[in-house]
Amino acid sequence: MALLQWQGDKSFICKLKFYVVMLKKSTFLLLAGFFISLFVEAQVLRSPDGNFQMEFSLTDKGEPSYQLNFKNKPVVLSSLLGFDLKNDEIDLLRGFQIKNSETSSKDEIWNPVWGEESQIRNLYNEFLVELEQTETGRIIKIRFRLFDTGLGFRYEFPVQENMGHFVVQEERTQFAMAGDHTAFWIPGDYDTQEYDYMESKLTEIRSLMEEAITPNASQTPFSDTGVQTALMMKSADGLYINIHEAALIDYPAMHLDLNDQDLVFESHLTPDSQGNKGFLVTPAQSPWRTVIVGENAAKILESRITYNLNEPSKIENTSWIKPMKYVGVWWEMITGQSSWAYTDELKAVKLGVTDYSQVKPNGKHGATTANVKKYIDFAAKHGFDGVLVEGWNIGWEDWFGNSKDYVFDFVTPYPDFDIDAVRDYAKTKGVQMIMHHETSSSARNYERHMDEAYQLMKDYGYPAVKSGYVGDIIPRGEYHYSQWLVNHYQYAIEKAAEYQIMVNAHEAVRPTGVARTWPNLIANESARGTEYQAFGGSKANHVTILPFTRQIGGPMDYTPGIFEMDVFNGSHVNSTLANQLALYVTMYSPLQMAADYPENYDRFPDAFQFIKDVAIDWEKSLYLEAEPGYYLTIARKAKDSGDWFVGNVNGMAGRTGQVSFNFLDPSKSYIAVIYADKADAHFKSNPQAYEVKKFAVDAKSVLKQFSAPGGGYAVHIQEATKEELKGLKKLK
Repeated sequence: MALLQWQGDKSFICKLKFYVVMLKKSTFLLLAGFFISLFVEAQVLRSPDGNFQMEFSLTDKGEPSYQLNFKNKPVVLSSLLGFDLKNDEIDLLRGFQIKNSETSSKDEIWNPVWGEESQIRNLYNEFLVELEQTETGRIIKIRFRLFDTGLGFRYEFPVQENMGHFVVQEERTQFAMAGDHTAFWIPGDYDTQEYDYMESKLTEIRSLMEEAITPNASQTPFSDTGVQTALMMKSADGLYINIHEAALIDYPAMHLDLNDQDLVFESHLTPDSQGNKGFLVTPAQSPWRTVIVGENAAKILESRITYNLNEPSKIENTSWIKPMKYVGVWWEMITGQSSWAYTDELKAVKLGVTDYSQVKPNGKHGATTANVKKYIDFAAKHGFDGVLVEGWNIGWEDWFGNSKDYVFDFVTPYPDFDIDAVRDYAKTKGVQMIMHHETSSSARNYERHMDEAYQLMKDYGYPAVKSGYVGDIIPRGEYHYSQWLVNHYQYAIEKAAEYQIMVNAHEAVRPTGVARTWPNLIANESARGTEYQAFGGSKANHVTILPFTRQIGGPMDYTPGIFEMDVFNGSHVNSTLANQLALYVTMYSPLQMAADYPENYDRFPDAFQFIKDVAIDWEKSLYLEAEPGYYLTIARKAKDSGDWFVGNVNGMAGRTGQVSFNFLDPSKSYIAVIYADKADAHFKSNPQAYEVKKFAVDAKSVLKQFSAPGGGYAVHIQEATKEELKGLKKLK
């Protein structure tokens, strides 16, 4: 099948060729140029399987445009491409002619360092068009890659005489929708993604925006119809559409601003403190803009477009990058039982001047040597890899809300945290410590101290750091998702790689597959995580949406595993206990926390067993049932043991699902341990009602399982001998 086809009147082409033969040389050149222009202004790129077709063309004003169809159904109607430039009389919007174009294909298999599967296929057809703006002579290239699950495209700015340095006022990429789709969205915001998702028609976004914007430590909404990516949609005829970006490097994050009259989304870049939306120097390129499409929601989760559009790993030796399961001194602070701060006597702290030996401890400090040793003991007893400790370093007394530049030094412990003793004790127990670097969004201060902070980690054997960016950004006026901050986050990842340190960045820009290139970026938060369950709660169906939105770009450190839903500060976790177990399968991350207090796990040892058993690195993943906002069931095969794990999370209404175990080896027999909601379970009124059942299963078995409102189930499947299967009921 041809990768590229001209869409036009073939009889006209034949007549044109005939008349060309009869004309003089000068006329021939004129018409030949006209013919070439016609030929390249309407070209169709097809996906390898032929189901997608992308048409590129220039309008009569010389405006670049594209449209996308799937199985002859419109996904993106004719949409314009281009840029507004600052301090430039002529923008990169119109007046283009096609200078050159080429097509290519690729089919390769690559192996991620960690992931939802051990092998990823990168198969696509590509169309690269080179455009020249007639009036300015400027060159811009647009590269389209069409996969069997959707489209990726980006802008490229080669080295050229007529454009070296330029400032983007706005990117004008359009995504014209073919209908008033149902969307799962959060407000467009330059500083946070920590919102509950709204479900509505596109035309209803404006009326719901005020309700959708809930309080946050730092937030800057920009439009009554602005939303964030990844944006998940469903058409009236059952087509699932996801818009996001890939390979966000040296560029501001993209939002989408909806014209709700015409149902056209347009890119809206995060500005800097001066309102600029990108300082670029040729050669330069934008991130990829992605449109993932499927006839069922599972196809969205199966797609690997985001990773495939990123570059291969730049870290040659990745042996030090290892998935981790951990516990930590965190949830007790989040719920208000203990504090990050050492004392309540200081209203202000000046590092290097304030003398902590002269103040009274508040008696609530969580990161004490004695308390941390308890977590180390718990981790060692139950086979966890690491222990996270927050609040270990001086400066927490005035860390938030003061726009304080020199807020932390990242190396000086509080008097009651003996960093040497903790290191030595953890080593004797075979447990690794996980570092915490809260920056209070003083990014400049973090960069000043980064080498020293990472060196301390190397010296004390910390393999990973959880970084945080709570509050408004310093330099003042910058936003969390501007080009400057995107570059800061990238600098931190690359600097960490020099020290062989893994990064788990919270409140940073949402991921866009960069972890393929820098696999030491082992997780992000960048969405509304479990902590909000202690701040009044999240919607019970929140976790059925996140895999289709936030996780399109990479793994999330969601910090699941809460067993006591009525927390210390009076908030309630809107989830059943079985739902919390399922999250270890459905919310993929190679860095997984068991977030609750150790004593709560001691109360439910049978349920805790699943958290101890579940894998965190996978050979294969299968998406068995999927409907964003309502339910999600995923089966994953562990990379090392070959065990299978199944997780189901459910929305607001009770549901009985049916899952076939036909993914199992038909020549083998297995034992399935099922952790499920009881019939009377409910996320609000009876969240701890669960049961553990054990069955003999094989590839012919079918599981029919009830999931409560806000509930779910988790399954551990292991190969078994005949002796082990004796006495077990067979699941048919």
